[in-house]
Amino acid sequence: MGLTGTERRWIDSVVRQDEIDRYLRDGRDFVDEGLIWDELERNGDPADSRIREIMAKSLELERLDPSETAALLGCRDPGLWEEMYSAGLRIKQKVYGRRIVFFAPLYISNFCVNNCAYCGFRRENNAVTRKSLSDEEIRAEVRALTARGHKRLIMVYGEHPSSGADFIAHTLKVVYGTKHGGDEIRRANINAAPLCIDDLRKLSEVGIGTFQVFQETYHPATYGKVHPPDTLKGNMRWRLYALHRAMEAGVDDVGIGALFGLFDPRFEVMALLLHTIDLEERFGGVGPHTISFPRLEPAVNTPFVENPDHLVDDGDFKKLVTVLRLSVPYTGMILTAREPEKVRRDVIPVGITQLDAGSNIGVGCYATGEKRDEKAQFQLSDNRSLEQVISYLVEQGMITSFCTAGYRCGRTGHYFMDVAKSGKVHTLCMPNAILTFAEYLDDYASDETREKGWELIREELSRLPGEDLRERVAHLLERVEEGERDLYL
Repeated sequence: MGLTGTERRWIDSVVRQDEIDRYLRDGRDFVDEGLIWDELERNGDPADSRIREIMAKSLELERLDPSETAALLGCRDPGLWEEMYSAGLRIKQKVYGRRIVFFAPLYISNFCVNNCAYCGFRRENNAVTRKSLSDEEIRAEVRALTARGHKRLIMVYGEHPSSGADFIAHTLKVVYGTKHGGDEIRRANINAAPLCIDDLRKLSEVGIGTFQVFQETYHPATYGKVHPPDTLKGNMRWRLYALHRAMEAGVDDVGIGALFGLFDPRFEVMALLLHTIDLEERFGGVGPHTISFPRLEPAVNTPFVENPDHLVDDGDFKKLVTVLRLSVPYTGMILTAREPEKVRRDVIPVGITQLDAGSNIGVGCYATGEKRDEKAQFQLSDNRSLEQVISYLVEQGMITSFCTAGYRCGRTGHYFMDVAKSGKVHTLCMPNAILTFAEYLDDYASDETREKGWELIREELSRLPGEDLRERVAHLLERVEEGERDLYL
């Protein structure tokens, strides 16, 4: 499927070289291949004492440097890995407490001008049914999601002239304007193509949440191999600095990620750290709000993903997630329903802070209930409902949070990062997590989930620091039980 003249002209207008060059250092970007390989080689067999010293630094919520992260990746002792898994959980609970934030992915459009080898939405894939949701179809999707209890979205778009910044801003307004009683989306994050600073300001003004752009792979040669050079996405540096531009445009929270399976996972972990460091150095200590680590998954008519050269097995996947948790201890970490139930159960305890559940990534398929691979970018592996996942987490002693109060109270960017680095996010956010969980239990949960969920709420309420805070939250819980909604501190 070739490009139309309109598409070609649009592609030629997108990249602004000055919005790349301003972030380079002496003409070089932050992905220093030589540094990465040197550190991995030097730290290939670290002493046990060094691993424990690095873990101790992480537990103090200090970001690791490249040599320390390389040492963790070089660890070969199974017993030390078990210690690292435990440290990951301690770090997560120290910063975020016993809560897990939930969201739902909502695919708005799958038209795309790119031709990425691994992607079901690639331009030349004639087996995909192309679709861009109308306003009424968006409303139907939102109603279907909110009827199940969802309050937060990640809205996903292909890279195409029909889904530029103005379209994204419009669809955000439609989502926020779709309300039915207490059923509403209170927070919409965006996963979209790289945009220029002016376009990102438009999204900031509408009320965008976190802006996600995943680099896919940070390895230049591999990036060029899977992203044809004659495509828009083939410009690696335009994508590499997408989140720098977002922060410059006033978007407080950004999310980074790599698609594991495209190249050596150790290289990608190191590059994610370097990305974090570069953002923090340029924006006053504020780095990514979240880090994601999707793995390659099957997609309709996409043979590239059937036998990837750098397959990451489940054991190595758990290790790389753990290393990222220790490397950037104060940053949120997202584990999606790409992963099967067994993997999610195994990996959540090493430091995950956000999950999706009951997800359907077919464009327009929440309202219809269809599971259609030809409408999806890839195949999901965990198909449990939202309630099933929440019920499991309750049994593990974890509070489900649909809280969006922080974003509406300005607790983003510098404010959030300062709180996270001091290990106080759970103190600030747990009361509101409890309140949103109570809403979910009363409005959407089965009797069984409601009963055990309220028991967990009472336990968590007793753990809140200070009698005054406990009394305030208890009073708000009474108001929730009386039917009030969207209460927060």
